[in-house]
Amino acid sequence: MKEFISGTKIVCGPGAVQALKDANAKKLLVVTDPFFAKNGTAQRIAEAAGAEQVQIFDKVAPDPSVMLVAEGTAEVKEFCPDVIVALGGGSAMDCAKAMLHFAGGQIRLVAIPTTSGSGSEVTDFAILTHKKVKHPLIDSRLRPELAILDDELVAGLPPSLVADGGFDVLSHALEAYVAQNATPFTDAFAKDAFCCAFGALPASFAGKTEVRGKVHIAATMAGMAFTQAGLGVCHALSHSLGGMFHVPHGRLNAILLPGVVGLNATAAGEKYAKLARAAGLGGSVDTIAVRNLKNGLIRLRRELKLPETLAQAGVDPREVWHRSGEIVDAALKDPCCRTNPVQVEDFMLRQILEEVTGRV
Repeated sequence: MKEFISGTKIVCGPGAVQALKDANAKKLLVVTDPFFAKNGTAQRIAEAAGAEQVQIFDKVAPDPSVMLVAEGTAEVKEFCPDVIVALGGGSAMDCAKAMLHFAGGQIRLVAIPTTSGSGSEVTDFAILTHKKVKHPLIDSRLRPELAILDDELVAGLPPSLVADGGFDVLSHALEAYVAQNATPFTDAFAKDAFCCAFGALPASFAGKTEVRGKVHIAATMAGMAFTQAGLGVCHALSHSLGGMFHVPHGRLNAILLPGVVGLNATAAGEKYAKLARAAGLGGSVDTIAVRNLKNGLIRLRRELKLPETLAQAGVDPREVWHRSGEIVDAALKDPCCRTNPVQVEDFMLRQILEEVTGRV
């Protein structure tokens, strides 16, 4: 028996931040990074809520650490907000979710993503980093009550963030589509998210802001799919490598994803083929369609000017192989491996590492 639950209200389109008034916040805490605090966006969001009291926690950094979350949790307990707003990319949402989790109490969470990638605005996941290891925090209470997708907040994204976030969307959708807990409901969200993002990312990367709202919605749809269906080995390895080498998550997914398709094709070939055809990549037989899917991801990665190897992303291959035992062990322990379509073993992860680094 399988189920599909979505408890997040989603408001989208230009000016969607005005829906924040519906939260009826009396004491509002905005969790964001220094950039949005300095440019006035955090204050503008707070004003849209119409809360009696507002406080801004603006210390969010990429790959939020346990220590940062502890500092934020202390602020939550002292201020006692009734609503927390996470404003920013995946890191801001991870930080806000973890703060809420450790603070306890009945605090409502609103997510306002400013990048199109993590899907965290509708998921039960948060990722924390401790001693260069990423630890997934999974709890249904982490799912935001309200997600606000405002086109205006992503109109000015630089190409690099469009590319990184875009491959995060693709990896979420593709892994959810073939995950062990997939259902017809998650398949529908995952397929549409993948096809939309795959088709619109080149234009978004080129600066055509009119398509960015579509990619923004695709990121949320992919999040709705993977929080129910699960993920796979791409994310397990990405979490492991990202904690150790601090390469952006979406960039790591772009490096890893084609190799993961090749690895999982023995079990997921039929569904990969369906996805390839739905995305317009064709393939008269499944094996050709799977090859087209892998090659299509490689072509798109090049078009978005993303690295093809860890070395191109600034990671020394010698360091990867020196720490390969740690990398593989952390990936095998990651919960994402549990829903991969193929049972993950040590040699498989080393095979992918070899593909993205080369033997040293």
